[in-house]
Amino acid sequence: MNIKIAYIGGGSKQWARVFMNDLALTPDLSGEIALYDIDKEAAIRNQQIGKKINESKDCISKWDYKVYDTIDEALKNATFVVISILPATFKEMYSDVHAPEKYGIYQAVGDTVGPGGILRAMRTVPIYEEFALKIKQICPNAWVINFTNPMSICTKTLYDVFPEIKAFGCCHEVFHAQEFLCLVLSDILNIKRPDRHEIYTDASGVNHFTWITEAKYKDIDILQLIDKFAEKYFDEGYYEQIGASRFAFKEDCFAYGNKVKMDTYRRFGALAAAGDRHLVEFMNNSWYLKNPEDAEKWAYKLTTVDFRIKQQEERILESIDLASGKKEVELVKSSEEAVELMKAILGYKTIVSNVNMPNLGQMPDMPLGSIVETNCVFSNDCVKPVTAKPLPLAVKNMVYRNLVNIDLTYEGIKKRDLKMILEAFLNQPLCEGLSYDNGYNLFKEMCYNTYEYLKDFFDLDHFFKK
Repeated sequence: MNIKIAYIGGGSKQWARVFMNDLALTPDLSGEIALYDIDKEAAIRNQQIGKKINESKDCISKWDYKVYDTIDEALKNATFVVISILPATFKEMYSDVHAPEKYGIYQAVGDTVGPGGILRAMRTVPIYEEFALKIKQICPNAWVINFTNPMSICTKTLYDVFPEIKAFGCCHEVFHAQEFLCLVLSDILNIKRPDRHEIYTDASGVNHFTWITEAKYKDIDILQLIDKFAEKYFDEGYYEQIGASRFAFKEDCFAYGNKVKMDTYRRFGALAAAGDRHLVEFMNNSWYLKNPEDAEKWAYKLTTVDFRIKQQEERILESIDLASGKKEVELVKSSEEAVELMKAILGYKTIVSNVNMPNLGQMPDMPLGSIVETNCVFSNDCVKPVTAKPLPLAVKNMVYRNLVNIDLTYEGIKKRDLKMILEAFLNQPLCEGLSYDNGYNLFKEMCYNTYEYLKDFFDLDHFFKK
């Protein structure tokens, strides 16, 4: 089948290459990948890498990679629109993550909730408003796949601006939890570790704070095995990913020991699906993220923006080498599901996967219209949410609080109402220990740190009476 995929943020240093590799290894699909990025040079590098992928002996499906000067040209006649952007630069993200530290607020990621998530949302929503309008005007029937964080607010913006849009947000965090469950199953029952696709999980919540309430392998209830696994490995921690050391969290900034996951399972009876680095930002910061020593105790790391800058520099150099042919392209199928979901939408199969969509009743205890993450059935031109099992009451309350904060943040940004955004900022679980005055001063400082990206949308000087 010949299709067109418009890739917005087509200069991506990481995800684009993963996506391009998966497409190249997928039979039955071909067509055009339209690359559009405000960093045109980066998009051109991905075009060159795409040509090298086409030349690989392992390539199954060849694609025509084209770089466009305007988003309008990229979107024209698109079958799918994929969005993966970095709102602003790492200079702004440095403030998002590190400015709150002077008030004793630490963030392991800082791109979804907490002070960093709020400021990132303030920069991202106006961009997504434009994306939604362009899609409505140019390719209203295209399916839109969002990979940008904050995932919930990005997806909310798309649907609010263009209610008829066909969009969903994709995140791989639940996949890692499924890998953890396979590890538990294998270790406790001493059987061959299954592939994660061989187990069934019922997951629901808000992105990066999704909870698994049922996990089955054939007739085996895997959740009932977690307590035994925790008895064996909780003290030292255990990183679940295949091919990595169980102690990878001691060196790798993105790895974790699953100690938070095991501890919250003991407390609440449901398995938190996201990695520990994300989970801790949705809960009271005195629980797992009081200070850097807490992160060490709970076997995860605070990912600094300095590390991200260094990593980006390395990825740019790698992209240059791949584009020039200095480094050979290696085609390896990833564990991501985006391409498989696309094939299901095109009618090749029917599959079930967890994605982010407006709540139409799939989470009955949560507000309708809020963006929730649950299982959905993907079939011919259709994505249908599946009603999730109820969450334990304590978990439901935590999810509800974060979801309402996300909606309040979005409404404040939509209305350009800084007072409303400040209310959501102060009500973040990570801000539990802040006085009102300190919270106000931190919000003000962070807004001015990213002033160049906010000044066209928010009247900061009037609100802060500067």
